[in-house]
Amino acid sequence: MIATCRHCSKSKVNRPRGLCWSCYYTPGVKEMFPSTSKYARRGVGNFSGNAPLPSAPTTAAPGTPEKLAVLEQRAKLKQALFHPADARFAGDARPHEFLKTQAVAA
Repeated sequence: MIATCRHCSKSKVNRPRGLCWSCYYTPGVKEMFPSTSKYARRGVGNFSGNAPLPSAPTTAAPGTPEKLAVLEQRAKLKQALFHPADARFAGDARPHEFLKTQAVAA
């Protein structure tokens, strides 16, 4: 059985994502079909570049579910995962000091 294009269902598949040559290179079509490769990038946006700093540090200690939730949210927003004033251990005063200096500056 010869696989046919997932978009036009007419031509033989000869490009990734189960598409024919014409559909693969037609603007907008490739984005409609997710990659079928086991090596494809998965997860929240695989962004690489200079990301802006988050607006505020987190008081959550590293490794806690709260910190993981903060990292997930930052990744979704395409922000830098770590703020220089993030807490580095439970009870770290660094985030609170940063927020106080921001309040004074404003």
